[in-house]
Amino acid sequence: MRSVPAAVAATYAAVDSRAMRMIDVAHERSRTLGAPNSHHFNAAGAALPTSSVVEAVVEHLHREEALGGYEAAARVRDDVEGIYAAAGDLLGCAADEIALFDSASTGLRVLIDAVRPAAGSRIIASRSTYVSHALHLMTICRERDVELVIVPADEQRRVDLVALEALLADGRPSVLTVSHVPTSSGLVEPVAEIGQLARRYGATYLLDATQSVGHLQVDVAAIGCDGLVTTGRKFLRAPRGTAFAYVKRSFASALLPTAPDVRGSEWQSEGGWDTTSLARRFETWEASVAARLGLGVALREANERGMAATEAWLTAAGDDIRRRVREVPGVVLADPEGSRSAIVTFVIDGMTSAHAASRLSESGVRVVSVPATHGQWDLGDRRIPAVVRASPHVYNDEGDVDALVEGIARIAGEVRAS
Repeated sequence: MRSVPAAVAATYAAVDSRAMRMIDVAHERSRTLGAPNSHHFNAAGAALPTSSVVEAVVEHLHREEALGGYEAAARVRDDVEGIYAAAGDLLGCAADEIALFDSASTGLRVLIDAVRPAAGSRIIASRSTYVSHALHLMTICRERDVELVIVPADEQRRVDLVALEALLADGRPSVLTVSHVPTSSGLVEPVAEIGQLARRYGATYLLDATQSVGHLQVDVAAIGCDGLVTTGRKFLRAPRGTAFAYVKRSFASALLPTAPDVRGSEWQSEGGWDTTSLARRFETWEASVAARLGLGVALREANERGMAATEAWLTAAGDDIRRRVREVPGVVLADPEGSRSAIVTFVIDGMTSAHAASRLSESGVRVVSVPATHGQWDLGDRRIPAVVRASPHVYNDEGDVDALVEGIARIAGEVRAS
């Protein structure tokens, strides 16, 4: 049995059927142990993994238990190498342009540090920037006499392309960093158009794709970024502690890590070393092999499911939830007008978002509260102290959506009646 949100049929009708196939929700639920345990709407935080992902992790932990960590790693060397190819297939790049990290925040920090922004240069950031990355950027600019510019947003809260071009056109050396989909709303930035401007004016373009890889189709060539960083635990459904980056060959070869590691460098003499690899020069030797094997399984499953079908299903699910939540009295959608993603944010009048998320949890509906402290350039700029965020995945069926909307309506009704 195939079960889809009400809006999916119209979405598929408008797309070449040869490039799409329905998502089999019953199948996805059958291989997701946590799916029947709650109504899980936190894919944008940490999605539920499949049983195959968990089995890969646990199997390797037992291998380490029996053989030792290094010996176990040697047994699965080919499987680890396959992770790079699977990530490249997902993003449309070569395997040697992939670097593995423990988190997207680490990956972004390593790449920005390797650029070594000099005094008098400029970092341009989108308003959708996540807190960890924003704090790093502010620290760099404060300590190195680098200017930080928050690019203005247009009427849909996206990067204002006219304002961005005006900034870039002055010719100053610039690092441009954009969050594809923010943590604080269902907004989707016009990343390909931003890439065109970056190439035209010679800016270094880094994309935070933590909320888009595994959620939307992401093609680094079409986007035109120099680097992209994403995490495993969100829409990819991989274990926590996994992440990876795309580093364009020409970009990687021009950069040296600020903290070279034996993983990508060779100590050749008393005072000299050579960095020989491309993207892997930014990695460190030590990592959880078990977690990375889980990431590899999750990447293969995402590729097998197909990102065209996944994006269509998830964005339609978001549209359906957004439409139904909008109809609930006392609930205000916080997504900018025109948002098309699987992330839905809202506020219940008269109740803090943290309390609303807690109340929903009591009925088994898993959502989160995102405070302005996680996105001051977005939520803070909009004077919104916090939002409730719901983010479905392919294991959510119509019963889950009903439970979400009914829970929101019940809580909002109680507030109105009090």
